[in-house]
Amino acid sequence: MPIALGYFAVSITIGIAAANAGLSVFESGLTSCLCFTSTGEFAGIGLIAAAGSYLEAAILQLIINARYFLMSASLSQKLKEDVPLRLRLLTGMEVTDEIFGLSIAEEYPLSPFYTIGIVSVAVPGWTLGTVIGALLGGILPELLTCALSVSLYGMFISAFIPPAKKDRKIAALVVCSFITSLVFSLVPVLKEVSESTKIIVLTIVLSAAFALIFPVKENDENEEHKE
Repeated sequence: MPIALGYFAVSITIGIAAANAGLSVFESGLTSCLCFTSTGEFAGIGLIAAAGSYLEAAILQLIINARYFLMSASLSQKLKEDVPLRLRLLTGMEVTDEIFGLSIAEEYPLSPFYTIGIVSVAVPGWTLGTVIGALLGGILPELLTCALSVSLYGMFISAFIPPAKKDRKIAALVVCSFITSLVFSLVPVLKEVSESTKIIVLTIVLSAAFALIFPVKENDENEEHKE
C-alpha cells in the first residue's frame, strides 16, 4: 500500500503531462497501465508531444528501462526451478525499483505470487493517479497545471541527487549531461535535431563515454553487494 500511495501521488503529474501532450483521459490511463515506469512513460509522453517515430520510441524505452533486465535476471535466481514460464513472465513484466527492492529482500525461494501481489496493488495506484491527473489537466487553469507538473522534475531530481552525493563520478555525469543538453539547445546545427533523437543520442553517448572512462571493477561491485 505505501508503494501504491507513492505511485498515486507521482502519477498525477504524469497524467497532467499526458493531457498537455494531447492524450485523452483513456489514453493516459491505458499508457500508465501498459508502461509501468515513471521515467520511461514521461520520456514517451515527451516523444509523443515531439511527434517522434515508433522506432525512436522503441529505442528510447529500451535504453531507459535497460536496468530492468538486470533486476529481472536477479529475481529469476530467487525463484524455484519448477516455477512455470507464465508465472516468470508475470513476475518480470511489471518490475520497478520499489517492487524489485521488496521482492529481492525476501528469503529464497521467492514466491512469484508475492511479487504479483505487490503489482496488483501498485499498478492500479499508478493508473488511477494518471487518470486523475489527466482529468485535472483538462479542468484546472493552465497556470496551476504547469505548477503541478513541476513536481515531476522534483521526482527526477530525487532520483539522481542521492547517488550523485555518494559518487563523484555520477555527479560529474549529471553535470555533463546538463551542459551537453544545453549545448544541443544553443548551437545552430545541433538545435535542429529533434528532441527525441537528442535524448537517445545523449543517453547512449554519455553513458558509453563514462562507462569507458570510469569502468566499474568487479571487486568494487562485490564490495557494494557486501555492504
